[in-house]
Amino acid sequence: MHKNQERVRFAPSPTGWLHLGSVRAALFNKLYALKTNGTFILRVEDTDQSRDVDPGAVKIQEDLQWLGISFDEGPYFQSQRTALYQKYLDQLIANNQVYRCFDTPEELETRRQIQIARGLPPKYDRACLKLSQEEVAQKLAQNTPFIWRLRLPETTISFLEVTRGEMSFDLTHFSDFALTRQDGSFTFLFANFVDDLEMGITMVIRGEDHLSNSASQVALYKAFNKPCPRFFHLPLVCSVEGKKLSKRDFGFSLNDLKEAGYLPQAICNYVALLGHSFEEEILSLEELARAIPFDTNSPKSSVRYDADKLLWINHKWIQRLLPEDFVAYTLPFLTTAYPKIIDNQHLRLLIEKIRPNMQTLKDAQALLRFFYHAPQTFSQELVAKHNFPALATALETLASVSDEDAFFATTKTSCSKELKKDLFALIRVALTAQDEGIGIKDLVEMLSLEEAKKRLRYFIDTVA
Repeated sequence: MHKNQERVRFAPSPTGWLHLGSVRAALFNKLYALKTNGTFILRVEDTDQSRDVDPGAVKIQEDLQWLGISFDEGPYFQSQRTALYQKYLDQLIANNQVYRCFDTPEELETRRQIQIARGLPPKYDRACLKLSQEEVAQKLAQNTPFIWRLRLPETTISFLEVTRGEMSFDLTHFSDFALTRQDGSFTFLFANFVDDLEMGITMVIRGEDHLSNSASQVALYKAFNKPCPRFFHLPLVCSVEGKKLSKRDFGFSLNDLKEAGYLPQAICNYVALLGHSFEEEILSLEELARAIPFDTNSPKSSVRYDADKLLWINHKWIQRLLPEDFVAYTLPFLTTAYPKIIDNQHLRLLIEKIRPNMQTLKDAQALLRFFYHAPQTFSQELVAKHNFPALATALETLASVSDEDAFFATTKTSCSKELKKDLFALIRVALTAQDEGIGIKDLVEMLSLEEAKKRLRYFIDTVA
């Protein structure tokens, strides 16, 4: 159907918003499609309608678009493919490869606890497989709810896991897994298998936590005597302490990163670097696609999330943006903090001035606060630190100069060489309430000389 073409898919569940792990799965599928000139498919796992918080996967698609992760096919919705899954289930029923399971969740949990208490691995005991035809007919006549389970053969299956090579699993250690739910909907395992087969998926790229699912899905390929795809399992993303990243960790949620002022390019760049080491680290999607090795990879069960490294990459990407893109990304953060600002050429020049000092886009709010709100109070610690009494006369002179040339000439001649650094620091404190940041020349240009002099006068009168 799709001869000689690499086909990959991202299959999110709309039961929550995208997080770092799901972003990583989507990204690596996209990078592999770019690397191989293949096809990247978006498929939404919405068979469990009771947990769907994003109908139509609208938010998921918006987030992918924001990240720059475009898809070539889709979105396909599993909730709209029920008839296809039923066709495959009917084949298994006809071949006597499945059976009805009438056990309640409570009964299953009781047996599970007994197995654990006896030191046995918890596994379905096939109680319903042992039911006679008469017993099954009686339960059906009583409308007893049931699910369909795959009857696993007692054999060993093998498949290619790219990062590890050939892998084998003894199915006698696996439970006969469910293909349907009691409401008649189809499970993640079965729907994913059918879709991967029908869509001609050649490599399944997803998280390490799906490794056992891969073995179960390969069992389904064997049941239908179909060749299975290759598998590529991404190491789990853990905190610096080595624990699985959770909602409590900053950066777990894509929304957290967006609201904190992280660029989509930086997020993708950092996520792709996890578990890899390259001489050049600031890379676009196309550059990442060329750099990431998909044929071999050292097997790792987890990688560490480093918020400081992400921040560093974000700073680098802020410096790398084209001016018009930088302004477009930054403006929403400024209009949130200062609703009355007007997007004009002067504002764009202001934004460009603060770029070198920005690590996140949200930094623009604090960096430009001085522009919209003149300082009213000043840190006595900063004033004392920079020797205000010795520089009071120099500051008085600066507050009364006639033009910018005279202002900057005075900064060079009004104090000794040893006090020059303190003078610049105090000017910055007077204009911004901070002793570090934007250069004095840029500050005066941004504010205007008259506003700078006014603030110097207020500063002198307040702290003298």
